Amino acid sequence: MQGTAIKVMIPLVMVLTVLTGCEKKQKAQQQMGSGAVNVGVVEVGTREIAVTTELPGRTNPYVIAEIRPQVSGIIQKRLFEEGSDVKKDQVLYQIDPAVYQATYNSAAAAFSKAEAYLATNKARAERYADLVKINAISKQDYDDAEATYKQAVADLEAARAATESATINLNYTRVTSPIAGHVGKSEVTQGALVTANQPTMLTRVQQLDPIYVDLTQSSVDWLRLKNAFEAGSLKRKVGDKNKVKVKLKLEDGTLYKQEGDLEFSDVTVDETTGMISLRAEFSNPNRDLLPGMYVRAVIEQGTDAMAILIPQKALSRTQRGEPQVIVVNDDHTIAHRVISVDKEYGKEWIVTGGLKAGEKIIVEGAQNLRGTNIKVEPKLMTMEEAEAIPMDSEPVKEEKNGQKKTESPTLTKQQ
Repeated sequence: MQGTAIKVMIPLVMVLTVLTGCEKKQKAQQQMGSGAVNVGVVEVGTREIAVTTELPGRTNPYVIAEIRPQVSGIIQKRLFEEGSDVKKDQVLYQIDPAVYQATYNSAAAAFSKAEAYLATNKARAERYADLVKINAISKQDYDDAEATYKQAVADLEAARAATESATINLNYTRVTSPIAGHVGKSEVTQGALVTANQPTMLTRVQQLDPIYVDLTQSSVDWLRLKNAFEAGSLKRKVGDKNKVKVKLKLEDGTLYKQEGDLEFSDVTVDETTGMISLRAEFSNPNRDLLPGMYVRAVIEQGTDAMAILIPQKALSRTQRGEPQVIVVNDDHTIAHRVISVDKEYGKEWIVTGGLKAGEKIIVEGAQNLRGTNIKVEPKLMTMEEAEAIPMDSEPVKEEKNGQKKTESPTLTKQQ
């Protein structure tokens, strides 16, 4: 009985095996026959965009005054609060004026003496002028009186100059601010001995509104932009005052609220770095910008009327790091194409080569592409729909052996 059962089951298992194999083969043939992969695509187009350049820079005061003494002496008082705002000509320090006051008093007395001496000699000279005409005195006496008068005039001028010099030095004992601005910490204290024109400053006053931002740009980028303007591919863009507008990114990545103006671009290239210096001016009413801050300036240098942009989702990288997209041909086949990009523009990439208007590129479903000779069923999407796709699916990377490998779309911004 057992032998008979085994004999019956063996043909049955063979039949089931054949049927299962046929069913799998039939399903595979059906998949191969039907199998266009559904993908989302966008049609490449052109539009006008602002051409911007992002440059590194640092903030610098609009005006800066390093306060130093112009006479020597002992600091009697500090007359300002550190970190406060000061006005122009406000007294910051008082140097002991005793010596300079005595010098002024002496000069003033000498000036008064010279005035009295001049008056006497002037009267004598005038009298001698009348007497010499009637030969009441000798010619020599008249000449002596005239010379003495002229010497008295010179002595008075010398006394006047000495008085003015003494006045200036006395005033210098009151150390004032030459500008209005924000005063920093004091480098000296009451009782310190300071000397005229010493290298160490007493304090610093800075005007922070407006404020400068000093930038650097490579001469290569400058030449590229210049050639683009001359060729007509870019158009210059200026503000209301015929100045190029500048936006500012702060150290934490936030955008500064005020727009600035590009004041000048240097005409000399630094021999060691190959960089050109630029300077922008920004309003700084709330003092959000402080001297020495590292910032990045976004300069609107022109407009490109025929720019090609693609969603960031459409871009992946080859093994060599080259940017590439998947192009859908008219016969619904696909092709991996290496392109060249400039930089990010919002949620898109600016394409500088490898694509033309009217071509379709895949933005969704690339992770489902496997094997060779693949055909797709494209669904046309708008740019807005493509940009709304989450960056969680994996675009396809083409390997040397023709196989497709998925990778995470880690994109590096082009500088």
